Amino acid sequence: MDLEDQHVVVIGGSSGIGLGVARACLERGASLTLVSRSRDRLARAAAELGEPRRVRTFAADATQEAEVRSLFNEHPPARHVVVTAVEGHYQPIRALDIAAARRVIDSKLVAALHVAKHARIEPGGSLTFTAGIAAERPGPSGAVVAAVNGALMALVRALAVELAPVRVNALSPGWVDTPVWDSLAGGAKQERFAQHARRLPVGRVGAPADIAHAALFLMGNGFTTGEVLRVDGGHRLV
Repeated sequence: MDLEDQHVVVIGGSSGIGLGVARACLERGASLTLVSRSRDRLARAAAELGEPRRVRTFAADATQEAEVRSLFNEHPPARHVVVTAVEGHYQPIRALDIAAARRVIDSKLVAALHVAKHARIEPGGSLTFTAGIAAERPGPSGAVVAAVNGALMALVRALAVELAPVRVNALSPGWVDTPVWDSLAGGAKQERFAQHARRLPVGRVGAPADIAHAALFLMGNGFTTGEVLRVDGGHRLV
């Protein structure tokens, strides 16, 4: 896929899946705007990508509407916008901390609404969100994450109709080796990955590059909208 002279905005682009998407777009000629709440992480990501003339950064919290509005007002229209930012939180429903639950909802669903409202996307361009396997295979203590991912999948279908001719889709990753797992699993991360890999038909957990490849498909296929592209290694089957 050729992204030469196309502007791509990656919200959540300073690490993990977002950084993988950014790298794949850069390799295909895009100019990038990386967005994250942390200026320090943005600076490290930009240095890692190593293309200062084609990578700009913007510190913003997508849960804050004014900051999303500023993001899109202060940059040229995008050909593609990809949203990967999320704050995950897992807890038993009987011990639910509603404030923590609201942070998850804000980080994925409310942020998506802000981006859909304010993003300036060229006709024929695309808006891609990131849902996840929890919507279809929820794990213990994952009710809030499952609900938010399911809501995001429904939102994509509605936005595909309302925002046309901009195409709106979602990625639904399975387990992907990103820094978030360092906090979720700590020192048990590799053991948990190995156990999970043995269950999956593909025999391994995902990498950011796997999700980036899928994101490129959604950006480039002009006949795909309102879809959820599952990139989970067969997790739904086991």
